[in-house]
Amino acid sequence: MSRSAATVEDSPASPKKADLISARLGNAIRVLRHDKGMTLTALAEQTGLSVGLLSQVERGLSEPSVKAIHLIATALGVSIGWFFREEGPVEPAADGITVRRGHRKTLDYGGGIVDELLSPSLEGQLELLLCRLAPGASVGSEAYTHIGEEAGYVMAGSLELIVDGVTHLLNTGDSFGFASVRPHKYRNISTQETVVIWAITPPSY
Repeated sequence: MSRSAATVEDSPASPKKADLISARLGNAIRVLRHDKGMTLTALAEQTGLSVGLLSQVERGLSEPSVKAIHLIATALGVSIGWFFREEGPVEPAADGITVRRGHRKTLDYGGGIVDELLSPSLEGQLELLLCRLAPGASVGSEAYTHIGEEAGYVMAGSLELIVDGVTHLLNTGDSFGFASVRPHKYRNISTQETVVIWAITPPSY
């Protein structure tokens, strides 16, 4: 879903903003790891990531891929969303049903991918996201997997979706769906922003 957790080729994103997001993410991971009483070595063993990489991530010196954040979150017993501070005013709907524009929870990965939560909460079995990908934005070079299923609709731009090593090029108005246990990755290969409505079950962010 998304990065930072994402990587961008020729990204126009502000380096200062990306640095702040990386530092915030790294600090959140370090704090949670300490709370869990887990060493870097233990986290490395559970995720398959190197101690050196994890150390750099915690210090805000490296931008992990979406796959890496999924692995870290799983090892620490949380969802990806746990690591990200809510951007802007977020007011949960009193009825628990609606989400007003401007009151969405936002996950800004700092690498050109921003997810906005359209679902009123993550307590149910379905998660609905508005995913924005800047030109060149990618979830990383490695495909990743997780439990569940996902589907999406491309509202604007173009999306390169690779599932099981097979590349699918989707344009505005196209849609997709697949089991999330199948290795997958995606990126925006166009020169304009790509916007995708993304449904995931069960919620993973």
